[in-house]
Amino acid sequence: MAIADRVRELVAPLAEAVSVDLYDVEHHGGVVRILVDADGGVDLDAIARLSRSISRALDEHDPIPGRYTLEVSSPGLERPLRTHEHFRSAAGSTVKVKTLAGFDGPRRLTGILEAVTGDGVDLRRTDGEVFRIAYEQLASARTVFEWGSRPHQAKPSKRPEQL
Repeated sequence: MAIADRVRELVAPLAEAVSVDLYDVEHHGGVVRILVDADGGVDLDAIARLSRSISRALDEHDPIPGRYTLEVSSPGLERPLRTHEHFRSAAGSTVKVKTLAGFDGPRRLTGILEAVTGDGVDLRRTDGEVFRIAYEQLASARTVFEWGSRPHQAKPSKRPEQL
């Protein structure tokens, strides 16, 4: 079993105990990254409590050989998409993907994630072209946060009232 999977087994009940969802577990080199989320977002107090409990559990069970840095955070506005569930929850959103060298199409694509199936995704670019991309052809994928313009609100007048 991979280190990330062993860590996920330890962390899932701890995340549930502080009412957050375990979004992802990554292990790269000397970094173990735990991403958590909750409806309405996750606050710093929950992350701090969870970080302490994860640290204790990792010390007790020692699933990671050698030294490592533990990072616990939210997935952020531009979320990595790695699992089928990640893609399913991002359906209808703008995403950016990088494909592997064997993909019959562009290496970098940005568009609307139109469909998510058991074997891949459909991505519609702004020019209307749809690309079917199998999961094994994806090098990486993430959501794209789109900064929207807020409706213009009139500012109150600063002129002195007339008598």
